[in-house]
Amino acid sequence: MTEKEWLEKVGAEAFQVMRQKGTERPFTSEFCGPLDSGVYRCKGCDVMLFETNSQFDAGCGWPSFDRADQKSNIKEVLDKSHGMTRVEVRCVGCDSHLGHVFNDGPTETGMRYCINGICLVHSAE
Repeated sequence: MTEKEWLEKVGAEAFQVMRQKGTERPFTSEFCGPLDSGVYRCKGCDVMLFETNSQFDAGCGWPSFDRADQKSNIKEVLDKSHGMTRVEVRCVGCDSHLGHVFNDGPTETGMRYCINGICLVHSAE
């Protein structure tokens, strides 16, 4: 898709996050708290990314997960922007920026996928 098509498909705020590596404001996502059941898919291409049973409330202001549904649907890229070294999380289906992953999670995986909720679509599968 062209950048114009992306903008029309996902809207200005999601476009800024997904295509320009932005970040949504904390505590603004409807997905900050865990939902009862279902899956989260990429807003850009509908690839399944996370299940609700892997979600937890990290208190950081963004939806957090301790594992990806299918690791093959997530691409991790070293990110040295803003004077920090982090691991960026991207969708393999459409190469959209989703957020970052950190190794400070409270569950047995030790991981915290900190994801911009605006990049996600929830479905009760």
